[in-house]
Amino acid sequence: MTSKPISTIMLTAALSLAGGSLAAEELTLLVGSNPDSIAIAEALTAAYSERNPDVTFEIETRPGGSEGDNIVKTRLATGEMTDIFLYNSGSLLQALRPARTLVPLDNIPNRRNILDSFMRTVSDDAGSIYGVPVETAMAGGILYHVPTYRQLGLEVPQTWAAFMANNARIAELTDKAPVIQTYRDTWTSQLFVLSDYFNVQAEEPDFDTRYTNNEAKYASTPAALKGFERLQQAFEAGYFNADFGAADYNDGLRMVATGEGVHYPMLTFAVAGIQQNHPDELDDVGFFAQPGDSTDVNGLTVWMPSAYYVAKGGDHVDTAKDFVNFVATVEACEIMTEAVGATGPYLIKGCTLPQSVPAAVADMMPYFAEEGRTAPALEFLSPIKGPALEQITVEVGSGIRGAGSGAELYDRDVEKQARQLGLPNW
Repeated sequence: MTSKPISTIMLTAALSLAGGSLAAEELTLLVGSNPDSIAIAEALTAAYSERNPDVTFEIETRPGGSEGDNIVKTRLATGEMTDIFLYNSGSLLQALRPARTLVPLDNIPNRRNILDSFMRTVSDDAGSIYGVPVETAMAGGILYHVPTYRQLGLEVPQTWAAFMANNARIAELTDKAPVIQTYRDTWTSQLFVLSDYFNVQAEEPDFDTRYTNNEAKYASTPAALKGFERLQQAFEAGYFNADFGAADYNDGLRMVATGEGVHYPMLTFAVAGIQQNHPDELDDVGFFAQPGDSTDVNGLTVWMPSAYYVAKGGDHVDTAKDFVNFVATVEACEIMTEAVGATGPYLIKGCTLPQSVPAAVADMMPYFAEEGRTAPALEFLSPIKGPALEQITVEVGSGIRGAGSGAELYDRDVEKQARQLGLPNW
């Protein structure tokens, strides 16, 4: 861990000698650079410090995507990680070797509040859990500009063909970008592929098992290849915003909120960012699942939220565990809702959504209400997710590489990770 300044050490010692029940502690917390992640961290830490005046927090931010992923891995490997950090649940967590690098949270009192469906995504093979969910479950699909749909008389598409027909009409009748892409933040390029997993599993129900066992590939499984093909089709049709290579995530939020663009393939956690940055346009943004080939199969790919983790070797492990224990409460859910709104169902027992939610969240909830209309994203069913996917989808979405070539390259990327994890049959 990083050493504390001498002045901080002297202050802590002085407070302890003065007879305080607890020595003053300053914990460090690393989160992503998204506005909602920062706002939630600020709200939760402020609430905890109000209840524990001897504890303060320093919040640090990191980039998203592979750059931020490498920062987390490097800081864990070198012992320079913050006391607490925000990171993915699911397959990316397993690549951190949590039993070696993280503090187990099995004995925190509020462990019982965490839904089983989430605990499986932050556990190791021995059954120990390492993370507490932050924010809500989210879905991958298409954010869209509702006023443009009303203006053009468009209907929410339930097939890919209908989606592309809507794009064609937008391109013909307006000067808006039919599809927003924001490749400056490379992670945003993955959504057409990742959000298509509901459609993949509808055609190939055992794909996740065969994929993990090295018995199925993206390039040789037509249902899985379609996500890459759909990204290529949207690019080749000329439907992207002209600055798609330079635009970033916040540009994408602005464009879909203001109607500069009409469709933004994205995770629904972006609703919180729109609420933060464009509150007056919040209800101008709707949401629908990424369409497949048939109206008979129309459902939502669901992501579990990220979690707070406690790094091993820290100076404040007990207090860090107490903080994440606080995050696993109904009170913490209410604090998060007040800070950024609710963008989906919480994974803490007893947490509810407010009666009034943004339009995009209301659009998402019917999928959860109907049996068989949601499926977990592949990264929550298989430990394999290749780290280079976002670079590959940038190439496919920029016309540098075809869909088939991109899928083949991703299959090779996955092979490296599977071997690193020691999976059988690889």
